Amino acid sequence: MAGVSGCMKYSMFIFNFLFWVCGSVILGVSIWIRVSKNAQQVNTLKIDSSLFAGVDLLIAVGSIIMVLGFLGCCGAIKESRCMLLLFFIGLLLILILQVTGGILGAVYRSQIETSLNKTLLESVKSLQSSTEESKVFQEKFQKFERMNQCCGLLNGPADWGKNFNTPLDNNKICECEVKNPSADLCTFFQGRLVYKTPCGVVIIEYLKDHLLIIMGIAFGLAIIEILGLGFSMSLYCQIQRK
Repeated sequence: MAGVSGCMKYSMFIFNFLFWVCGSVILGVSIWIRVSKNAQQVNTLKIDSSLFAGVDLLIAVGSIIMVLGFLGCCGAIKESRCMLLLFFIGLLLILILQVTGGILGAVYRSQIETSLNKTLLESVKSLQSSTEESKVFQEKFQKFERMNQCCGLLNGPADWGKNFNTPLDNNKICECEVKNPSADLCTFFQGRLVYKTPCGVVIIEYLKDHLLIIMGIAFGLAIIEILGLGFSMSLYCQIQRK
């Protein structure tokens, strides 16, 4: 133990244990976001699978952090310079990746509505089409409308075009099924009471909210990682001088 601070050594171990726990939490939260009911509904519509790339990246980051935390714990207890160096390099790469992803996420969040509206515009054509492939999409989308109490994608019931009065799956499109509906929730369109909010608004709000969670995790964890870099390099130098 000559030349190696016991306080530094065990502080490094405790830090890395907490770091491993953080990785587990990130992995758990990311998987929860990815498999949540709302995510499955949006994903089922196949509007744009790339929108979940940030969540998939966090799943990978959480898994890597768990491995790095274990590596740091072993390196601290065994006083292994090799493990500590691998921990430092791995943590530095993850930090750079997170900061880059966080900045891109902040930029994308301000542009998400514009870019998603272009994608939704293509999906509106599927609502107005009469092909067999479009009917499959329409049936899935109508279930999404009922579960989220919304109608259409960008312009409400008008997005359905001539198909608005064509029942799908024995259900009337966009029909407001709420007892004593308010003016904010439902409206009249072509003589029928339908949901007022376009589903595009629901999807955009869902993505913005979860993107904010991802950004918060990324930047919050960056502070912990900077501390980890300092701990690991200090202990590495002490072992080297031993």
